[in-house]
Amino acid sequence: MTNPSTSTRPGIAKGLAVYAKLRGEERARGMRLAIDADSVGSAMTALSMDFVFSQVWSRGGLDAKQRSLVTIAILLALRQTDELKNHIRIGLTNGLTAQEIEEATIQATAYVGFPAARVASDAFADIVRDTGAAD
Repeated sequence: MTNPSTSTRPGIAKGLAVYAKLRGEERARGMRLAIDADSVGSAMTALSMDFVFSQVWSRGGLDAKQRSLVTIAILLALRQTDELKNHIRIGLTNGLTAQEIEEATIQATAYVGFPAARVASDAFADIVRDTGAAD
């Protein structure tokens, strides 16, 4: 497990800062509390902040919008609906438009098939309804 100072370790603190930009301060605070809770799941949350957000999302080479588009396409192909919804929201935060996300879904259909793309399209429709993000 972790201890109460875990979220202040440099990689985790950097990851939490990146996460706050993508999902907001309140969600980042919840992640920080989860990391410091020293309970089941704390270590996995700490790893995601340190690796995914501190090391991967903060790299150069792609901007945040491009990273979102790649992530959405991968999650669509994997049919990871809950995580896909999170990353559609992040994509909108990063400047993707509803039209761009829809086009990415259509593009992916040719490679992942209609069942996976349909699940993604439904997830996207849920987010558009919830956020009013339609162009």
